[in-house]
Amino acid sequence: MEKKDENFEDFFQKLPQKDASGSVIAQYKGFWFDAGLLHGTITFHDHFKANDSDIILATMPKSGTTWLKALTFSIINRKIYSNILDSPLLFNNPHQLIPFLETHLYEEGKVPDINSIPSPHIFSTHIPYQCLPNTILVDSGCRVIYICRNALEIFTSMRYFTLQNGWVRPDSMYTDGAYELFCEGTTQYGPFWDHDLGYWEASLKNPKKILFLKYEDLKKDVISCMKKLAEFLGCGFSPQEESEGKGEIGDCVNFLTPSMAEHLESVMKEKFKESGLSLCIHG
Repeated sequence: MEKKDENFEDFFQKLPQKDASGSVIAQYKGFWFDAGLLHGTITFHDHFKANDSDIILATMPKSGTTWLKALTFSIINRKIYSNILDSPLLFNNPHQLIPFLETHLYEEGKVPDINSIPSPHIFSTHIPYQCLPNTILVDSGCRVIYICRNALEIFTSMRYFTLQNGWVRPDSMYTDGAYELFCEGTTQYGPFWDHDLGYWEASLKNPKKILFLKYEDLKKDVISCMKKLAEFLGCGFSPQEESEGKGEIGDCVNFLTPSMAEHLESVMKEKFKESGLSLCIHG
């Protein structure tokens, strides 16, 4: 990335900005960030040094991040915690075990000592592919796992999240402009279609480097997806393990009006056309 002003606040104020439901967000590299997220994103980009053994889990918010973290942690550490009762997942949130890069480790411009974290490193991020540093994309053998989810479910999950946290009143769920902004792509880390397509196209070019998963596929057949994950990570399941065995899709119909769902479906079809990426819309 190009050199930034020494004063991040000055740099942020020079970027194109919009008011997104009461929060000021700025456009950078074609994507939208609030000040805190962008500061962490840039610091991470400029200071992170990837190891060949690193694993990066990438998602749009509300796309199955917690689930992907739990599955990946379990697969990687299944030999260490062969007794499920010993698994740290029973006592810790997956976000504690697999930290976010831009909103935790590099939050507000701090630079952590990554080497002090036990290997193998598993990190997560919502940062678009187009904003990842070359230390991940080119200079190392680290692997990236991306999971996408159809936009109707993402928006629905986001709205439930804001409602549960008291950030929006029930009577303003449709009237605060969030739906229109989401369809325009003017949301944190958005547009969602460019976020998905960045990782999708990269996975087609380099499938050994980037694994592209779909949330809906995971819901339908978690065993097959776990096997795919394990093989990609170089720790496939043994015949013995396979013999032993190892958000609700469609919820948007209870939340979005038919016209809203139809409109957002048309946005997805338009943005993903000719890419080869198809998402299950109705579950």
